[in-house]
Amino acid sequence: MPYGEDKALVEAVKSGDNTAFRQIVLKYEKLIAGVVKGMIGNDGADDVGQETFIRFYRSVGQYKGKAGLGTYLVRIAVNLTLNEIKKRSKRKWFPLNDYDNGHRAENDFERMETSELISKAMTQLEPDFRSVVVLRIVQGYSTKETAEILQIPLGTVLSRLARGQEKLRGILKKLGYRYEEG
Repeated sequence: MPYGEDKALVEAVKSGDNTAFRQIVLKYEKLIAGVVKGMIGNDGADDVGQETFIRFYRSVGQYKGKAGLGTYLVRIAVNLTLNEIKKRSKRKWFPLNDYDNGHRAENDFERMETSELISKAMTQLEPDFRSVVVLRIVQGYSTKETAEILQIPLGTVLSRLARGQEKLRGILKKLGYRYEEG
């Protein structure tokens, strides 16, 4: 859906069209879920994702269209996720992902184990680094887009990405993950 169609959907939502809002949710829910799950894992990700769309709906009048709708929604999601991380750190509780729920296909065991290990390592990465790593590497945003979403300078994105990757490698090594650099 081109940018113009997003703009038309937003205008329809501003006019009270709930069908247009549902279309926005359907279009962007996977993107938002990927960002949130990349930052906090599965535990609580659905709640943060839903809150992202609730916040957007309640403040749709504030959306001016300067950033693309997806970028705007990701910014809301990142801010809410960072708030959730702060709440969790105050409780001294960091959940691990619940990928398997006790049901794993044997041929997927190694892949799931690696995925769980990486998710566990991500939860140990400081939020400033985690948000940049998720947006740049996991979600594939450009450095410029990441800077816009997080509202930080390009240089800060680059330094946090480099430091975040370095810290992530160290965490993974401590957790026993072996990988080949190439």
